[in-house]
Amino acid sequence: MIRFLDPAKISYRNLTASKLRSLLTIIGIIIGVAAVIIIFAVGKSAQNLIVGQIEGVGSNLIAVIPGASDEEGPPAAVMGVSITTLTYADLEAVRNSAEIPEIEAGAGYVNGTVNVSRRDTGLNVSLTGTTASYLDVENAEVAKGRFFNTDEEKNLSRVVILGDEVARELFQENNPLGEKVEIKDQNFIVAGVLKEKKSGGFGMSDQDNTIFMPLKTAQKLILGIDHLGYARFKASNPETIDFVKNEVTSILRQEHGIEDPADDDFSVRDQAATVEILDQVTDVLRYFLLAVGSISLLVGGIGIMNIMLIVVNQRVREIGLRKAVGARDADIIIQFLIESATISSIGGAVGIVLGIAVSFLISFVAQAMEYDWDFIISPFSLVIAALISIAIGIIFGIYPARKAAKTSPMESLRYE
Repeated sequence: MIRFLDPAKISYRNLTASKLRSLLTIIGIIIGVAAVIIIFAVGKSAQNLIVGQIEGVGSNLIAVIPGASDEEGPPAAVMGVSITTLTYADLEAVRNSAEIPEIEAGAGYVNGTVNVSRRDTGLNVSLTGTTASYLDVENAEVAKGRFFNTDEEKNLSRVVILGDEVARELFQENNPLGEKVEIKDQNFIVAGVLKEKKSGGFGMSDQDNTIFMPLKTAQKLILGIDHLGYARFKASNPETIDFVKNEVTSILRQEHGIEDPADDDFSVRDQAATVEILDQVTDVLRYFLLAVGSISLLVGGIGIMNIMLIVVNQRVREIGLRKAVGARDADIIIQFLIESATISSIGGAVGIVLGIAVSFLISFVAQAMEYDWDFIISPFSLVIAALISIAIGIIFGIYPARKAAKTSPMESLRYE
């Protein structure tokens, strides 16, 4: 024990004697550890928010996404690849099938971004082209006016439904019903305004900042496409999900002339599978950001090694004197490893506190914006951050410590 206490005391005196140098050395560790804590906390909170919003729509929804995929991974369309194999005819085939009376409603969707303007006010907003059954599928409500009907869905009608935020931005306190807005040099009549629904953000569709128009209108007049982005079907109850999925798959294979399941050009997923896909996608993003944040830890470790090499050169006479009076190589190595580990541990502790503080601030701001944002600090992330900071000090302190231990006492005592 004495063998470890003496180097520790010497290390403490050397660190406190050079406070500025020690502070500059640990900045990289502080930033890296704080980044690890923040990424773990914010990533998990955002993941919970997104998954919670999907689950809030209901557990009896089935999604049809263009593009084949296995059960372990997301379809290519989820990753941003444009696939055109799903059509309005597919949607109608499923909705009108007598084989699936368990389907209460079904809706098709296309999405884009457009500029909508009224007089001198213009906004860039999300556009959703959908069917008249949107309200039933998404559990949405109209606050003013009405939603478009089935005839308007099919006949290129130029009507729009505004999200709550869009309506307030364009019309302030005025009544928007019956007024005209301009989209791509074409006039559309405002038929209704949806009830405010705090959702979206952080990668989710935000109904309040979206305008809705009939599916065919969006396809032909605005986006210039014939395919669907995806479709959703609402089953009568969660117990029928598996049956409905199988029937929908069978109908779509008939529509697409597919005999071998390996040739499927679509994916049918229930809500649980959608949540699992999002978990996978967000986990990939979270760990990617974690890897990027860890780069600062590497930089901090290199900084510790450089400073410790400088310290070794500055304390050659001290090392030589200690060895001359009986200090062994192991004592010198322990001394310098304790110094480097102490520097990185202090940086880790400060980084943990900073990471928790920033995560709390982000949580506070998100909740002030009325998002259902949880403040989550994983004990696992704290342990990992602490262990990493100590490990970095030891790993990057080994080379300077070994160099110090190899110093010759005679040469050291003659060193000026």
